[in-house]
Amino acid sequence: MPDPQSLYEWEPKGLAVVDMALAQESAGLVMLYHFDGYIDAGETGEQIVDGLLETLPHQVVARFDHDRLVDYRARRPLLTFRRDRWTAFEAPTLDVRVVQDVTGAPFLLLSGPEPDVEWERFAKAVEQIVERLGVRLAVNFHGIPMGVPHTRPVGITPHGNRTDLMPGHHSPFDEAQVPGSAEALVEYRLMEAGHDVLGVAAHVPHYVARSAYPDAALTALEAITAATGLVLPSVAHTLRTEAHRTQTEIERQIGQGDEELVALVEGLEHQYDAIAGSETRGNLVAEPVDLPSADEIGLEFERFLAEREGDS
Repeated sequence: MPDPQSLYEWEPKGLAVVDMALAQESAGLVMLYHFDGYIDAGETGEQIVDGLLETLPHQVVARFDHDRLVDYRARRPLLTFRRDRWTAFEAPTLDVRVVQDVTGAPFLLLSGPEPDVEWERFAKAVEQIVERLGVRLAVNFHGIPMGVPHTRPVGITPHGNRTDLMPGHHSPFDEAQVPGSAEALVEYRLMEAGHDVLGVAAHVPHYVARSAYPDAALTALEAITAATGLVLPSVAHTLRTEAHRTQTEIERQIGQGDEELVALVEGLEHQYDAIAGSETRGNLVAEPVDLPSADEIGLEFERFLAEREGDS
């Protein structure tokens, strides 16, 4: 494999900031990472990344070569045409940034478009960056479409080799094959190399999975802060406000909807409550509930991706 370091270059000023932080943080830094283009139901990860970059100070530490990693024909970047000429080009950026939470504590954020090619070399490059920047824990986050109602708390499925950082959360299924992603491959390769990784997957009602669902982003963010100790109240406040507005809008639309939609939500509520009740009772007198099979979960993922590709 050609040298993975050819995929990225360091920004000296940002690297110096990280080295100064490492001199004071002997335990190492947390790195959050999320890539646009994966399944990300409810725009869960996208909302978190946007909130971090909009509300917190940050500086680029490393830049990936987007010309090598992004297929422009699959996700065409925007150019601005004014009167008689092109005046601007919005080049995609896949960067590692050092960010400060509200207490001034530094952490890293790797974000941008999901690479279309060279996944293995990209994963190796991320591993190099993790080791060079003294990352003690890598955390990824996204939303997955599930048969759950919007009227109940958002569920979380933790994954990786540090699920102990999220006690009380369990996987709703045993095994499933789903379409792969660069985000998942990075997690897999980092674990193989002996690094600590935590994944946070928020359960998004499948009937709103193609729209922004702030409840899922807020729940994932709260799980991240609980696991890492980062303090991010400004991001949480924005998501909480948007979540309230979104819930009100969903209720309005359902109130104007047909009986079939209302019956769907009520059926999901019954299933959710039955599962929650069986867990509370230790499954001793649980009501019979049909849980999704591995094949059904895989089909739900594929359906969601197909709809996204159709939109684009």
